[in-house]
Amino acid sequence: MKAVLATDLSAASEATIRNETCLDCLGRIGIEEFHLVTVVPSNVHGGMPGIDFEKRRTNAIRRYSRVIEDAGFDVETHVVRGTPHRRIIGIAGTIGANLTIVGSRGKSPLENRVVGSTARNLARTTETPLLVNRIERGVDDPDVVRQHLFQRMLYATDFSENAERAFESFAYLRHATREATLVHVATPKDPDQESDPERRLGKLATRLEDWGIDAETVVRRGDPAEEILATEAEVNPTTVLVGSRGHSRLRRLLLGSVSEDLVGRATGNVMLVPPA
Repeated sequence: MKAVLATDLSAASEATIRNETCLDCLGRIGIEEFHLVTVVPSNVHGGMPGIDFEKRRTNAIRRYSRVIEDAGFDVETHVVRGTPHRRIIGIAGTIGANLTIVGSRGKSPLENRVVGSTARNLARTTETPLLVNRIERGVDDPDVVRQHLFQRMLYATDFSENAERAFESFAYLRHATREATLVHVATPKDPDQESDPERRLGKLATRLEDWGIDAETVVRRGDPAEEILATEAEVNPTTVLVGSRGHSRLRRLLLGSVSEDLVGRATGNVMLVPPA
């Protein structure tokens, strides 16, 4: 499996790359090859401070590459110019990536608009599973918030087709997952209000237990994003796993929904699985 690891060479990105536990977790789920990507913003041009961004970033990304190679992975590096999320998506598609990884911390509401913008834009438009690796906020030398990426999973489902697609990610996540909490949030707008969510969650839990994962189920009622975040606070997972419906291209661009809320507001990591 191949992974794109996007870095802006910030402290948050460095925390993602230097963490050996995170690299070990990615190796367990089958990642063998990393493509380190850093994007020089398209509005940086001749005569502006920082014009040597390409050279500086190339030197920095080589250091990161050695860290990953020393952990036993194959690595390729890409220093490109353009709009970050578009170039990251383009490279992921070109190499046939199985996963895109980006670090995000959002130190303050203002910074979150800037530093977190790439993660949010990827959440809206990614065509491969996206892992947002949460980094400590408010410190000069940050570390990852959760050491073990996939050890304790919180899987949120509305029983849609794409939620099922997200669940199928356990086929490879199971090699690094020990526990999982499955949550469904019932709302007045649910198309299947008469369905039995406890039974349906129970069937999914049985599948996980067959894979050796301890599973529990939770049914809540209310606003989906708020209730999923409340469940995260209660069970303290390492990563929240969720699918994005995105029934149309327009809807994906205007996501503004549960999955984007989770990417922006979750305490820990978020893995977002887009539509096929």
